[in-house]
Amino acid sequence: MLELHPDASPPLVNQIINGLRDLIENQTLKPGAKVPSIRAFAATYSVSTFTVVEAYDRLVAQGLLVSRGNAGFFVNRSAVELIESQASEPLPGKPEFNSEWYLQQIFESRQLAFKPGCGWLPNDWMFEDGLRRGMRQVASSVLELSGYGDPMGLMELRTLTAQNLQQDLRIVANPAQLMLTHGASQALDLAVRTLVRPGDVVLVDDPGYPNLMSILRFQGATLLGVPRTPNGYDLDHLERLLEHHRPTVFFTQPHLHSPTSSRTPLAQLHRLLQLAAQHGLRLVENNLYADMIAEPLPCLTSLDHRQQVVYVGSYSKSISPNVRVGFMLANPQLMQQLLQLKMRSGLTTSQVMERVVYAAITDGRWRKHLKRLRQRLAEAQQEVAAQLTRLGFERFIEGDEGMYLWTRHPAIPDSAALIDDALEQGIMLGPGQLFMVDAQATGWMRFNVAFSTEPALWEKLEKLLVKHVRRDGL
Repeated sequence: MLELHPDASPPLVNQIINGLRDLIENQTLKPGAKVPSIRAFAATYSVSTFTVVEAYDRLVAQGLLVSRGNAGFFVNRSAVELIESQASEPLPGKPEFNSEWYLQQIFESRQLAFKPGCGWLPNDWMFEDGLRRGMRQVASSVLELSGYGDPMGLMELRTLTAQNLQQDLRIVANPAQLMLTHGASQALDLAVRTLVRPGDVVLVDDPGYPNLMSILRFQGATLLGVPRTPNGYDLDHLERLLEHHRPTVFFTQPHLHSPTSSRTPLAQLHRLLQLAAQHGLRLVENNLYADMIAEPLPCLTSLDHRQQVVYVGSYSKSISPNVRVGFMLANPQLMQQLLQLKMRSGLTTSQVMERVVYAAITDGRWRKHLKRLRQRLAEAQQEVAAQLTRLGFERFIEGDEGMYLWTRHPAIPDSAALIDDALEQGIMLGPGQLFMVDAQATGWMRFNVAFSTEPALWEKLEKLLVKHVRRDGL
């Protein structure tokens, strides 16, 4: 017998589904057994037949029940196996140390108890309420389901994004030059495949973004790293690279750079634009974390009067990583090439999701959400920095903005050595080797501060640190 509570949460339909699922899982309802008819179930539990119909239909859709003509509903003979397969989670194996491991394992390891090495925000830091309201608003509207939408993306969202770029970052953006993408990753991929040819020498931040490096290597590019310093770029090293290697493109993240969270001074941005013009270097600016900057400073694109910069942004970091809506801005000629490649590789982006994002960011609470997000990140930065200092770590920069802290411990020359032991403790770390252009061993590590405030994490890390210091005889 099931226990249903009409006035409780979850709704009755969900209670029926969960209850029958439990009975099937523990084999109180055997494979092949007939379940009560819709009318009989409704009468027994004093619920509406419509409620039972919806619950049974969902159980059929989930493969737990089967419907047989006029005979009724029966437990699927494979239902127990289906439940077990759905419930099983892959355990994280021993990682192979490369960017492909990072891209795959870090997403497969969401079930780990502690994730200071991940690249997203916790659920309760997201714009969940606004996203839900946006979904309801879109669901209640008249949707155009028979077409693919505008190849450039939803015009309303492009226009609003262009207005926000001008208001917040002083980027002069024409909606006709702004294209929506399937997240920032697709935007970067389109830029790589449009601007880079096999054998080209390409510059990237070092340390930098593993996903981007993987895309570039797959394209056949030769990667050279431009060292990041606490004060921006190593411009002397950059000029030597330009003189001796004649690179074609520089993919860079000037502000709230991942993994260091460093920012580039205005004078360096001007100098970089001068060097790019002098050497015929195309610039691709990844401003993925713009929403997390409390007082935005000029960026490469806002200073670019020659339209030599391709700008990449995203809504995924501040709304939800499951909301795969990014955007890119380029001059008209280049944008046509990017658009054609987008259409060849995947047609249009999801207009339904773009409408959801538009509804969310036109919500009156959007700006308040961003302000609160910045406050929480600043508080977490201070808290995590204090813990790291207590354990003897040193930081790359002193700051309180963004998601990340780039840090190292003098007793740990290779942060990758901590990975196996950390995984055994349910901890996903962000070892620095993954972010280095030449993948050399390094003591640097990236901490996502939003996932690094739990006392239990620091207790485990302290024991882990002591273990490795003893192991190395330090």
